[in-house]
Amino acid sequence: MCNLAPKQGIVNKIEHIGIAVKDLQASNELFAKLFGQPHYKTESVASEGVTTSFFQVGPNKIELLEATNEDSPIAKFLAKKGEGIHHLAFAVDNIEAEIKRLQGEGFTMIHEKPKKGADNKLVAFLHPKSSNGVLVELCQEIPRP
Repeated sequence: MCNLAPKQGIVNKIEHIGIAVKDLQASNELFAKLFGQPHYKTESVASEGVTTSFFQVGPNKIELLEATNEDSPIAKFLAKKGEGIHHLAFAVDNIEAEIKRLQGEGFTMIHEKPKKGADNKLVAFLHPKSSNGVLVELCQEIPRP
């Protein structure tokens, strides 16, 4: 049984919501109209075969994701489900400890070790089969020198 007593510093907040898109440029224009402001950053993550774009919306971030090759996870998602919400990302203070904690709670990790992601983050994903069909990303800020 899961102990639901509140704990500080495990999951801090929603870090961002990831949205899979077919055309990043067109989607940037669409979401800029929706939010009334342009995206603040575009970044490629070659290891994931994706180009990302970030919008700051109040205290929240929205990440748009476009596939850069047919074998990328985003390309596969788009082929199966079409455009839409891809994942929820949560900020954590210690991603390695959180991976171990979640594994101990019975969650299945896609990444058992964190890897470099977009927006200066270490990231790891939980398998959606262990989280009610929701792809969950853990994010830890990489300290800048």
